[in-house]
Amino acid sequence: MKRIPYWICLLLAIVGLSACQGKKEGGTRMISVTIEPQRYFVEKIAGDLFQVYCVTPAGQSPETYDPTPQQMVQISRSQAYFRIGEIGFEQAWMKNLQSQNPDMRVFDLSEGMELIKNQEEEHEGEEAHHHHHGSVDPHIWTSISGAKVIAQNTCQALVKLDPENQETYQAGYQRLIGEIDSTAVEMKRLLQPLAGSAFIIYHPTLTYFAREFGLQQLCIELDGKEPSPAQLKRLIETAAQSKAKVVFVQQEFDQKNAELIAKETGCRLVKINPLSYNWHDEMIRLATILAGKDGQAD
Repeated sequence: MKRIPYWICLLLAIVGLSACQGKKEGGTRMISVTIEPQRYFVEKIAGDLFQVYCVTPAGQSPETYDPTPQQMVQISRSQAYFRIGEIGFEQAWMKNLQSQNPDMRVFDLSEGMELIKNQEEEHEGEEAHHHHHGSVDPHIWTSISGAKVIAQNTCQALVKLDPENQETYQAGYQRLIGEIDSTAVEMKRLLQPLAGSAFIIYHPTLTYFAREFGLQQLCIELDGKEPSPAQLKRLIETAAQSKAKVVFVQQEFDQKNAELIAKETGCRLVKINPLSYNWHDEMIRLATILAGKDGQAD
């Protein structure tokens, strides 16, 4: 986990003082979140009762992102921070954000989720301390079970923050669960015939997705680092043996190795956005691509 420079810590203290004054003056209630899928869930449940501020901008990785001074002001104006769990930004910044904003309540939306340990951590020993995730995979929102955990924790947090509107939040929660269930039905229809098959991805974002639908995720990035030529060779061989057909790449990461593997294996190279605000649409799109139903398959 990277160390935050002293000047940033000083800035946090200044920002915290100014933001506290802003909170006393009232205004729209605000919640900060780390990634866009969280904003989707909160807004589905809370409606317009809270303004939701997402820290990680589009095209940036929440594993390594550092907030700007202006963002620090926004966060410090929040009544609460909903963390996704153990993603890199939160590991690096949450202690400082909490210490500088002691009135800001923090809720962990991964609470109660069966978390997957990072395999690299189990095998890399001391070097694993450089991994962005820590000891567990944080990408719980890429699964149906994870989405339900996030939704439940979000609803409970909103009720704690604003008990007067409990019925509104519970109604929003029930609607969201209905949407998640319908998403699951469609994804199962598309992916059930593919059980046991593999796909390739640069960054291991779809670990929970793969576990849930019986798929094998082959990752290009290893322990948060570019693969060596030998590792690339092994991956290409494994991909050929597993008959993988798709290489997924995200806009937050370099594409050259993904392009190389796609070329060597004959796989389709497809850009995805697991950090998309439109959680339902992106989940269905992932399943549709893997099933070869997106109109682009060979």
